[in-house]
Amino acid sequence: MAKPEKAAAVAELTEEFQSSSGAVLTEYRGLTVAQVTELRRSLGQNARFRVVKNTLTKIAASEAGLDEQVLDLFQGPSAIAFVKGDVVEAAKGLRDFAKANPPLVIKGGVIDGKAMTPEDITRLADLESREVLLSKLAGALKAKQGQAAALFQALPSKTVRLAQALHDKRAEA
Repeated sequence: MAKPEKAAAVAELTEEFQSSSGAVLTEYRGLTVAQVTELRRSLGQNARFRVVKNTLTKIAASEAGLDEQVLDLFQGPSAIAFVKGDVVEAAKGLRDFAKANPPLVIKGGVIDGKAMTPEDITRLADLESREVLLSKLAGALKAKQGQAAALFQALPSKTVRLAQALHDKRAEA
């Protein structure tokens, strides 16, 4: 690769690191072209899976200001899933594909500028989707509102019953 081509590749990778919400590094040794194509499809529209050269990617990661911990992950054949959007969805896709295809190894990654270990990415993949979490939050908030309404309604009705009981007691005496 000629020097201008390398500079362009580094600039492109730097842009990918800076514009993505996450980047998951993997080792793809042992995967066929068909399996890599299947992986790209399984990641969906929010992620882009690229096979990269370690030397150029280290330079791009440094220029993008990424953590030193991430630079150590560039050993062996590397590929990166650049994620724009929901990182959980891409992490689930990678985790599920790695379970079905053991040659794919998740090395780690960077999500919102924070270095992630393979275990962190697996935990992230175990999360429910954003929509499900928002639905649960809305349900919890609605339940709390219902409890508050019942509490506010109980006080006046209890007071009325107490006043009625007092009135009935005085009427008997």
